[in-house]
Amino acid sequence: MQPIYLDYNATTPVDPKVIEAMLPYLQQNFGNPSSSHAYGAQAQAGVRQAREQAAALMGCDPAEIVFTGGGSEADNLAIKGIAESHRSRGNHIITAQGEHPAVLETCRYLERHGYRVTYLPVDNCGRVDPEDVARALTPETILITVMHANNETGTLQPVAAIGEIARQRGVSFHTDAAQSVGKVPTRVDDLRVDLLTVAGHKLYAPKGVGALYVRRGLRPESLIHGAGHEGGRRAGTENVAGIVALGEACRIARENLDGEATRLRGLRDRLRDGLAQQVGAVHLNGHPTERLPNTLNVSFAGVDGGGLLAALPAVAASTGSACHAGHTEPSPVLRAMGLPDALALGAVRFSLGRWTTEAEVDRTVVFLAEHLRRR
Repeated sequence: MQPIYLDYNATTPVDPKVIEAMLPYLQQNFGNPSSSHAYGAQAQAGVRQAREQAAALMGCDPAEIVFTGGGSEADNLAIKGIAESHRSRGNHIITAQGEHPAVLETCRYLERHGYRVTYLPVDNCGRVDPEDVARALTPETILITVMHANNETGTLQPVAAIGEIARQRGVSFHTDAAQSVGKVPTRVDDLRVDLLTVAGHKLYAPKGVGALYVRRGLRPESLIHGAGHEGGRRAGTENVAGIVALGEACRIARENLDGEATRLRGLRDRLRDGLAQQVGAVHLNGHPTERLPNTLNVSFAGVDGGGLLAALPAVAASTGSACHAGHTEPSPVLRAMGLPDALALGAVRFSLGRWTTEAEVDRTVVFLAEHLRRR
């Protein structure tokens, strides 16, 4: 019997409708979208439709969508690209502790190449204070990059407030929205962002495809040089099937956004309440209300989270970000929130998704409670 899958923040299964949409582009519509003949036109049409579908979810112009090889590439394009294209204006970047490694490691790379980076603290819920952003700004600041939703705790950052500060000061603002796209509204004008990262495999599309929203008028320096694909912003023959899949995933998410968020929030709270009743001492990690509807990160006092999951093969969850799997050190995200090591090491992240059921949630509570009683 397959384990109960509660690790949707690590990756999502590909939606059958997404597979159906992409299959023709792996078979008969295999042309190069840069070709001028009929096969190329078929591929071009698929890419164009996907760009429109992604733009509809983000509330932007299709021309502002750049398809990439995934979320990490999109983060790199946004951060390195703006750093390079704005170098004549300054060399200061602002980010936050607890960001995804795709952001933090990119910032550390830029520090080795002459840029200054300010890593803002977060509060005990994992949120950045917009006033800290305002205080950190200097005449040399060229970019602010703060994620929309934390991948481990689900905490939502006050992105719109930060974006308003960035606009008032004329500073470009990027948000990594890999975890939030498709779960909560991510319309770029509402968020006040100039660049926004999308990762396909967090959205029921395949791995290896993503997108970056780039506000009209911005021109990040390309990371991949070659022919003029993606409006000259990202060279390389397009992954047409993957792009079509991402577009279809965006369409499905847009049509079901409100209803699915309500359903997942109910399941998440059912899991939290069940654990509180059956287990007792459960500590919530992250903001109590300003967080993703599908994410529950909790610590069990006196319990090693990794050991707990290893002893429960019937439940597939995570002790933190999948990028940290296997490490015994407490999560840097939880440490940045000031969580004591004893609680941080006992943290487990449950992330629910499109095919999670009430029965699975209830069985998870039973499995956990029975195991913890036997300790």
